[in-house]
Amino acid sequence: MKITVEAKVAAPVDDVWRAWTTPEDIKQWNAASDDWHTTQATVDLRVGGAFSSRMEAKNGSMGFDFAGTYTRIEEHARIEVALGDRVLLVEFIPVKDGVIVRETFDSEPTHTVEQQRQGWQAILDKFARHVEAKRK
Repeated sequence: MKITVEAKVAAPVDDVWRAWTTPEDIKQWNAASDDWHTTQATVDLRVGGAFSSRMEAKNGSMGFDFAGTYTRIEEHARIEVALGDRVLLVEFIPVKDGVIVRETFDSEPTHTVEQQRQGWQAILDKFARHVEAKRK
């Protein structure tokens, strides 16, 4: 099943793209709640290149790696990645006063569709706040 989440970011597409593809930025926004954080992030932004984020509970109780391979990149417009046998599409859509970032991804069987939608939306909302705060 495909799941889609999106957020409007009040910033130029250059800033939005940079924050999405820069490891130091990713470590600041890539968490669904305040009790989690991303401790490591790598980005090899090219078709065939890989990305990885290490997400951990701040209390040290658990963690996991989120990784994939870039399959299509259109600078400032679109990123497609393979997440094993699942696919993620990230679109950067310019609109008045900013950019809509839309993620469409294949669900996974471990969590409910609603849990996945809520988690991915929370991360995307945190991303938008991060980018907007950097502009102030």
